[in-house]
Amino acid sequence: MKIVIAGGGEVGFHLAKLLSFESLDITLIDTDKERLNYAESHLDIRALRGDAMSLSVMEEAQVSKSDLFIAVTAEEAVNITVCLLAKQLGSKRTIARISNIELIKAKEKISFKDIGVDELISPEELAAAEIQQLLDQSAFSNSYEFESGALTLIGTRLEGDVPFVGKNVKEAASIFPDVHFMPIAIQRKGTQNTIIPRGDTCFEADDTVYFITLKEGVEELYKLTGKTKASIKNVMILGGGRIGFNTARDLCDKKFNVTLIEKNKKKAFEIADSLPNVLVIHGDGRNVELLEEENLSTTDAFISVTENSETNIMSCLMAYSKNVKKTIALVENTDYFQLSHSIGIDTLINKKLLTANTIFRYIRRGEVVDMTTLNNLNAEILEFVVNTNSKVANYRIKDIDFPRTAIIGGVIREGKGFIALGNYQIKAQDRIVVCCLPRSIKRIEQLFL
Repeated sequence: MKIVIAGGGEVGFHLAKLLSFESLDITLIDTDKERLNYAESHLDIRALRGDAMSLSVMEEAQVSKSDLFIAVTAEEAVNITVCLLAKQLGSKRTIARISNIELIKAKEKISFKDIGVDELISPEELAAAEIQQLLDQSAFSNSYEFESGALTLIGTRLEGDVPFVGKNVKEAASIFPDVHFMPIAIQRKGTQNTIIPRGDTCFEADDTVYFITLKEGVEELYKLTGKTKASIKNVMILGGGRIGFNTARDLCDKKFNVTLIEKNKKKAFEIADSLPNVLVIHGDGRNVELLEEENLSTTDAFISVTENSETNIMSCLMAYSKNVKKTIALVENTDYFQLSHSIGIDTLINKKLLTANTIFRYIRRGEVVDMTTLNNLNAEILEFVVNTNSKVANYRIKDIDFPRTAIIGGVIREGKGFIALGNYQIKAQDRIVVCCLPRSIKRIEQLFL
């Protein structure tokens, strides 16, 4: 598969890095010589210096032969334009990174495909949507919905008093036979190894376990894990950039009480004019006295999304020390994910990972309609649509030659979610949610071709 990426900034480089691990033919275009030298020396890709708007550069990158063209420069107008050019030159699929959320919301009115842009992606909007979902499942560290909540992925750390700690999956299933959830991945404390649970896999205290659950299974998980669904009403946001602004706007639409702190005076006034229902404070969020004056201790959730990862982490730690129920920090360095729970932060989010998750489904074989990669988890969760020729069609799950490093978490049939066990027969048009380790992805793809 041949992929051309226009823009070697942090998103473009991260995408090139992840895609290069897939042994794909990657070309990265950028005008910055240092960026390209670094990318070429650290990644197995081709780096091409030049303006992506130049037809000669596009031809040198062999865009006409590309299966996917991704435009992630800092300018959204450039991204849309170069996608248009790439499509005209013969690229099979194009994706443009944008920052103007109005364009994404206007998809039903404006057909961007007609002008050559197959998909619009906004990292900031993805981050804002992720924050909203995390607030909805406030007791859990990770959550992700498939097909508008027909199935939900939830991650949580097991305390020692959870009733199935010390038991294996098969024993737990016999003790709790009527539950509406299923474990699909486990990460042991202090390790970076992801375990795909089988019947003899034992749950241990301090495991971080990821479950696929139906809507009714969410309440069961709250009860069994001893988590309490905290009522989130008052939210404080540090940082008035695109993510902070979008999050504040969306939360206000859902009737949350939102306070936003922004240190740039001009930007603070602009946000106050645009979002009249948000209490906007001009000040430095690193100032402990300011946070206390603005009633940090009575805040239900604290979200720090400034451009500085360390500021976000430290301010969340301050909120944690004031017993704030939920803390969320935006970070650029994914290495921080391993530290989040040990230092007291509920969830870290990363724009690059969210963007890569969205784009990755276009390079997977088989009809992949959704995909996510979890923080600090070396596994992928994919949603496949079964076609009539798929090798899994009309087979019971237990009769499929499924690798042990992968697991079917659930099935969505005609919009309804099911926790699918061994006797479940898969049919054409079913949507199958699969969790798999990287080494089994190609084999899984073959089953759904």
